[in-house]
Amino acid sequence: MAAARERFCRYSYDDVGLRQVANDAGVDAALISRYFGSKEDLFVAVLGSCEAGADLFDGPRESFGRRVADRVVFHRKEGAALQGMQIMLRSIGSTRAIELVRASGNERFFDPFVAWLGGTDAAIRAQLATSLVMGMTVSRELSGFEPCGRSSEAMRDRLAVMLQALVDDADTTPAQA
Repeated sequence: MAAARERFCRYSYDDVGLRQVANDAGVDAALISRYFGSKEDLFVAVLGSCEAGADLFDGPRESFGRRVADRVVFHRKEGAALQGMQIMLRSIGSTRAIELVRASGNERFFDPFVAWLGGTDAAIRAQLATSLVMGMTVSRELSGFEPCGRSSEAMRDRLAVMLQALVDDADTTPAQA
């Protein structure tokens, strides 16, 4: 699993073969096939081993924005959390891989987030919040942003307001706003 996760982090789905993963793991490719089946099945297992982000819903709704913004701004993604993001980004170019990423993401994160949000336009609000969090995470990694001082606190505070507004907006439709 670790060898497959590393391989899918570094290369696109279409550029990864079971033999390569087996070689990285020091086993025969038949062993991977026996335990995981196809490359597609192995990829799904790897996605399932990465952080889903559903722990963002742990805690009171009233502090969601602040809690998540603090995490995005001040806590760098590492390990399996960052690997999951890398795998998702590398999968964009593969029609089959992106379908698998969407299915896994919907099952493990997006659908539970929509249910947790509830109310009017929950799917839209979940998409907006997810886009903010993912965009900030990718931007942070690409820019090398290191949190320090008042500008980081201001960034966290502004992001917290935007995220919390999406959580609190359960009973407001765009026509009512």
